[in-house]
Amino acid sequence: MTVAAETRSLSIGDIRLASPVVLAPMAGVTNVAFRTLCRELEIARAGTVSGLYVCEMVTARALVERHPATMHMVTFGPDESPRSLQLYSVDPKYTYDAAKMIADEGLADHIDMNFGCPVPKVTRRGGGAALPFKRKLFGQIIKAAVAATNNTDIPVTVKFRVGIDDEHHTFLDAGRIAAEEGAAAVALHARTAAQRYSGKADWQHITALKEHVTDVPVLGNGDIFEAEDALAMMASTGCDGVVIGRGCLGRPWLFAELSAAFSGKPLPTPPNLGEVAEILLRHGDLLAAHFGEDKGMRDIRKHVAWYLHGFPAGAELRRALALVKTVAELEDLLGQLDADVPFPAAAQGPRGRQGSSASVALPEGWLADPDDCTVPAGAEVMHSGG
Repeated sequence: MTVAAETRSLSIGDIRLASPVVLAPMAGVTNVAFRTLCRELEIARAGTVSGLYVCEMVTARALVERHPATMHMVTFGPDESPRSLQLYSVDPKYTYDAAKMIADEGLADHIDMNFGCPVPKVTRRGGGAALPFKRKLFGQIIKAAVAATNNTDIPVTVKFRVGIDDEHHTFLDAGRIAAEEGAAAVALHARTAAQRYSGKADWQHITALKEHVTDVPVLGNGDIFEAEDALAMMASTGCDGVVIGRGCLGRPWLFAELSAAFSGKPLPTPPNLGEVAEILLRHGDLLAAHFGEDKGMRDIRKHVAWYLHGFPAGAELRRALALVKTVAELEDLLGQLDADVPFPAAAQGPRGRQGSSASVALPEGWLADPDDCTVPAGAEVMHSGG
């Protein structure tokens, strides 16, 4: 089914976005290098920056204690605006202190709260996708973030999943509580924590949340790999915006396509292999500038398979790229690709982690009392980035 492009925008508090598109925070991916690349490609291919690009998740306590790695993660480009930061917390006190630090020191223009991470080391401590089950504690954390930014124009948004598993859906309560406590928007990844990234996202839950929460924007997340998917999600669910995660892995130009789709314009022509190689090299340059060449090249290795997904590259060249050590070597290896190969149909569709469903690791007795406000022990000592 083809869904017609349409002009759509989005307001989150005082932030006005020309298109209703948000880059999902992804650990080890959405650093300043990747966000810069996405913005550059949107400008080059669509003529503008129209959406919201969110940095990697940072832990509230690590931010307050100025952990060096965390402070490096909240680097933004010199002309990046609005600057969006995702905050992870299980403790209202650290939430308040971190949000106040962000506001007082002008570290960001927008705060997104993470209640969607399904990683066992997070949920095992009651954080991420496990926390909305504790309705009162969940509300207290959001209330703390909103209170800390109350005299500013920094909006607080909240992202969560359908629930822990099919027996413990929490998304309707989470959306209602978030809106009641002052969140400027809510976003739903239409999977449970038990699903992780497997199977299909159930967009009907986004429809239900949109019908349930009517006073703030509702954004949908899950299985958007092409611009057509984003249009289809909004048409079928009535949601106000879309959150893009795995769909942009190795496809940072997706935001240009989304910008065009939501402004009623024709989609840009997908890049051929030579253009993909140029984009990959630019990504490597940006990572080297941010991390230093050694770490930057170690980081680019995981992106190579995503960029070359569906393209003919050859096993030997792929192995060499997976071991690349310098920007010069990266440039030389990419130069061996056949630049004229057009973008193949095989390059479309899912990328990144998928895996399978699994039981969710939770603190002992976690499901006994949803009104228990006890702060989970040890969760705040996690390092930023998940």
